Amino acid sequence: MSKPIKLGMVGLGRAGYSMHLREMKGKEELFDIVAVCDCEPDRVENMEKIYGCRTYHNVEDLVEDPEVEVVDIATRSCDHFKHAKTALEAGKIVFLEKPMCQTYREAEELFRLAEKYGERRLFIRHNRRFEPMFEQVNQIIDSGILGDVYSIRRTVCGYEVRADWQTLSQYGGGQLLNWGPHLVDQALQFCGGDYKQLYAVTRQVLAAGDCEDYVRADFVGINDRIVEIEISGASALPQPVYVINGTRGSLIDLGKTYRIRYLKPGFELPQLKADPHTPAGARFHPGPELDFVEEELPWYDHPLDQTWVYLYEAVRNGADYPIKSAEAMNVMKAIEEIKRQNACMKG
Repeated sequence: MSKPIKLGMVGLGRAGYSMHLREMKGKEELFDIVAVCDCEPDRVENMEKIYGCRTYHNVEDLVEDPEVEVVDIATRSCDHFKHAKTALEAGKIVFLEKPMCQTYREAEELFRLAEKYGERRLFIRHNRRFEPMFEQVNQIIDSGILGDVYSIRRTVCGYEVRADWQTLSQYGGGQLLNWGPHLVDQALQFCGGDYKQLYAVTRQVLAAGDCEDYVRADFVGINDRIVEIEISGASALPQPVYVINGTRGSLIDLGKTYRIRYLKPGFELPQLKADPHTPAGARFHPGPELDFVEEELPWYDHPLDQTWVYLYEAVRNGADYPIKSAEAMNVMKAIEEIKRQNACMKG
């Protein structure tokens, strides 16, 4: 195996410390944390004790560290563009937490800057692309048992009265830039990579600040599939994470399991001819007897840490990184369109 990547971490809060570090545990042969940066002294001091790494309090100093190969950026959303640009201009490879930035224009600028070096220098952490449930429902769709899937609903719901920085627009707050990049990325994958139509509504319902805590977006994919995403911070009862409908069956999430009902493989629907006459003695004409299979499947369960392996393989061994630049740009394009459609709306 090649030598570990020497990593410099920028941001040691909820994403950096609680998520990135947890996902890297057991991957010491892949990553060596040589430097960290945070504006809070106690955070960098704690990392120095644990990892023996160098500590910095501003990004400009960390990116000048000659030992740092890859800069992992997990700061507040409003700082992603500035910090990524600083690292790229210093010649570093960047692993950037979602949202990659706040606007499509910023995303274009970052990728243009990365391309100046003649190789991939910017990797976006859309880690929910490798979420166990997302992988599982795609396998079920690809198996064909549901037939031609024409509609998918993907939901993230909870009930919480938030008042942190992610409720303030000046810091890049709101669910559209929090859960939004994850669900938009998944939706675009279901859509065949891009969309033909998009209609969206956002609302501020419970959260403090000035940002939306409810997002609903309906996509019509380039594959004509209808994909709906809903993100709600004001849903007091759990909602199905997935509802999927196809020409031969349906799937619904029940919480830790899926219920699937589909026509028995090999069963052929009869070719019927529409009858314009009123049926005698019945409100509706009885259809053919259908042969359904019903089953319940447990959710897949594995750690959500695969992006780090993909990052290592891309940087060290030149492998393709699964999140393509164009895909990350399409996520920002869709988020920008949702913002545009709701620019004049208030909660």
